[in-house]
Amino acid sequence: MSVQPVVSPAEDKAMARAIELAARGLGTTSPNPVVGCVLLDAHGIVVGEGFHAYAGGPHAEIVALAQAGERAKGGTAVVTLEPCNHTGRTGPCSEALIHAGVARVVIAVTDPTPRATGGAERLRASGMDVVLGVRASEAEDGNIAWLTSVRRERPYVIWKSASTLDGRAAAADGSSMWITSEASRIDVHRLRGTVDAIMVGVGTILGDDPRLTTRDLRTGSLAIRQPLRVVVDSQGRTPVDARVRDAAAPTLVATVATFGKGPDGRVDLRAVLAELHHRGVRSVLLEGGPKLAGSFLAAGLVDRMIYYVAPKLLGDGPAALVGAGVTTITDAIDLDVLDVDRIGPDLRLTAKLRSPTKEA
Repeated sequence: MSVQPVVSPAEDKAMARAIELAARGLGTTSPNPVVGCVLLDAHGIVVGEGFHAYAGGPHAEIVALAQAGERAKGGTAVVTLEPCNHTGRTGPCSEALIHAGVARVVIAVTDPTPRATGGAERLRASGMDVVLGVRASEAEDGNIAWLTSVRRERPYVIWKSASTLDGRAAAADGSSMWITSEASRIDVHRLRGTVDAIMVGVGTILGDDPRLTTRDLRTGSLAIRQPLRVVVDSQGRTPVDARVRDAAAPTLVATVATFGKGPDGRVDLRAVLAELHHRGVRSVLLEGGPKLAGSFLAAGLVDRMIYYVAPKLLGDGPAALVGAGVTTITDAIDLDVLDVDRIGPDLRLTAKLRSPTKEA
């Protein structure tokens, strides 16, 4: 049994708040992590809060220290990720905490990057009291895309799909518009705003000609920040006038000619993910279609699934998933269901793969 770190009720409450703050940076901090920080004075009163809002901007600790001023001296910094110990586009947060006279630092998750790690050691060496592992699982889940990307050197992949209750992604005549409700479609655009890239196969481009942008469905206005659009297109069939090629957002068309062939003779998915990681993409929303999703699942490259189920029945029509490499029930891909929510009339199921991935 692991020993739980000892913290005060005020520190525990502050970490819960820091995790909430960190989430505000989802979608805007890559290639950096999301981080939240709460500063308590010597009496346990909150005197500063901050989160990392965008890459190159001040880190969460710096924002919180600026709010706290002299009140940080002798106090406690509660932070979701180990304070950095290197100079990049900003200075090391460990030195800023030492300079401010903070007496204690409570950390949820240690930093796995070789260049930034060492903050906890530096703080201890300065005489500061350092506690690790407070609400670690919650903080890790909130920063899971960045942590996975750093550990595996490829983006965190979320497969988003939608179907009727009987698993149909479209009707027998091919029509697929509005399977789910407007509430679910709004929710998907919110989800798009939290990732660095949106990926589909060429079949989705040829069949639906989507824009793959993040926008307000009520007004049609585009969000200020747009994820990279990625089309997996083995033979380069994406039309020059496809909407995905417009100027609304950057687009990468991944072909065999540029990324080589994978084991299935189509685009090498691992090579595509490696290039995205090199570009600073830490999270990918895999939206379509069923064959591409099957290839990702068969390769063990899906980390999380978000599935919208509409209360409709079709009886016939294309399945939501094809070619996942399962031929018998004993090989079924098991899921751990993390959450089930009602979105308008639909259900949204969030799950992670239970079975070990092929890259483990």
